[in-house]
Amino acid sequence: MRVLVALGGNAMTAADGSVSAEDQRQAISRACVPLAELVEAGHEVVITHGNGPQVGNILRKNELAAGELPPVSLDWCGAQTQGTLGFTIVNQLEKELHRRGLERRGLGRRVVALVTRTRVDPADPAFANPVKPIGQYRDAEYAQSMSTHGQHWRDVGAKGWRRVVPSPAPVEVLETETITHLVDQGWLVVAAGGGGIPVIADDGGVRGVEAVIDKDLTAARLARSVGAEVLVIATDVDHAVVGYGTADERPIERIDPEALQTLVEEGHFASGSMGPKVQAILQFVVEGGTRGVITSLHRLAEGVAGDVGTVVSAAAAGTSSGQEGGVR
Repeated sequence: MRVLVALGGNAMTAADGSVSAEDQRQAISRACVPLAELVEAGHEVVITHGNGPQVGNILRKNELAAGELPPVSLDWCGAQTQGTLGFTIVNQLEKELHRRGLERRGLGRRVVALVTRTRVDPADPAFANPVKPIGQYRDAEYAQSMSTHGQHWRDVGAKGWRRVVPSPAPVEVLETETITHLVDQGWLVVAAGGGGIPVIADDGGVRGVEAVIDKDLTAARLARSVGAEVLVIATDVDHAVVGYGTADERPIERIDPEALQTLVEEGHFASGSMGPKVQAILQFVVEGGTRGVITSLHRLAEGVAGDVGTVVSAAAAGTSSGQEGGVR
């Protein structure tokens, strides 16, 4: 089975959020254990990953070095983190596959990471309404000073101010053909890190733009494009829930797309956390994917099988556990 796994950026940091090189190597090493289980089970695997904490670090370095070096733009930040995280995932995953002796058993797969561009529409409304928060919280004075340089900042309450940037919808992952060819030839591919480097058409080619693309929406787009049957969004919880933080909170297990869309419209999923994940798996299934799953990283193999997590598929229609609309 061909599977696309979307790892969160926080899966590649220490539990306390530390992003030292060694902390990231250790976290990625742990993440590679369930990934290797999928390979061992005979699945073809494509991996995407987040990069929020890592880009935040580069932006902070921009600030600290502003008097000495020109700042790095967001498209360059994306490219840098794809390279660093991609090569680290490749290194650690190769070690885990070797540790399991998969080469001797005929299950060994070569691993490669691709610097990947994602085309967006320059007319996307997101460019006129930046809402994606990035970087650290700062005070009003700092936000005002940076606003004079063309940056957009927003007051987020007690924590202070935060920079916001456009988050346009992914239109096309430009390296899709290469990714598909590599998977067809037996490679395990790491691609579209951080949602892909955002680019727009320009004079017969493309150029990078200052934006951040949601990694889960790109994962859904890429999963359909490479012919994946299952999309798994690996997070730090076993399920999405409805009624979060209330006495009526309950996990969503098996659900059909129509019932999930109803929950979206009822406002159960926050835009800054579970909302994009739900939107991504919903999009994947509606566009023809067999199964979309949200579950925790350590239960990845069970999630691919559809045994745990929030499992979205047309086949779930009519199932229930005391709730209507295909929710169980």
